[in-house]
Amino acid sequence: MAPIPGSGLAKGLAVTLRTMTKKTVTAQYPDVQPDLPPRSRGVIGLFEENCTVCMLCARECPDWCIYIDSHKETVPAAAPGGRERSRNVLDRFAIDFSLCMYCGICIEVCPFDALFWSPEFEYAETDIHELTHERDKLREWMWTVPAPPALDPAAEEPKEIAAARKTAEKLATATQAELSEPSGPSEPTEPSGPSEPTGPPRPPRPTAPADPQGGDS
Repeated sequence: MAPIPGSGLAKGLAVTLRTMTKKTVTAQYPDVQPDLPPRSRGVIGLFEENCTVCMLCARECPDWCIYIDSHKETVPAAAPGGRERSRNVLDRFAIDFSLCMYCGICIEVCPFDALFWSPEFEYAETDIHELTHERDKLREWMWTVPAPPALDPAAEEPKEIAAARKTAEKLATATQAELSEPSGPSEPTEPSGPSEPTGPPRPPRPTAPADPQGGDS
């Protein structure tokens, strides 16, 4: 069936009329801050204490907008005779948000949970060079990261927590069994007298020879 001429225009006007009857809601920003979703991607916060300078985030970044500098530091042995260790010390951690495309790969690949999404979005600058923020600014944004949402009550328990809980339950059961075992009173033993001194073994007693005639003498 061919469409009726002017039906598209009528549908468009119907949408316009419905919108005209609704109350207009204007976001009073910046006087009123918007309610953002819990997982909004604003900026990236850095938890510096967890960073081990593994460079994994910088290598996986498709825009190459993460800059990391570090140096090695020798850690003395913890015990006498032990070996000295070397560790990486973070000198610089910067992100160029003029290049960042907010893909979140750096946060996903970080093995030590040093990077987090922050809902902060008010970081516009008049100069593009000022969009490269150093670790001090990234650390300030870390305190705006919201708490993680609660787990679904019907979700499966994480394997690490389940294994730790089973181990604790087995240990508690074994401890309870040891404490509940009844221990009877021990019977007193009689004191033994002084042992007689033992000398060398005695020789066997000689026996009389038998009479060959079998008669009396």
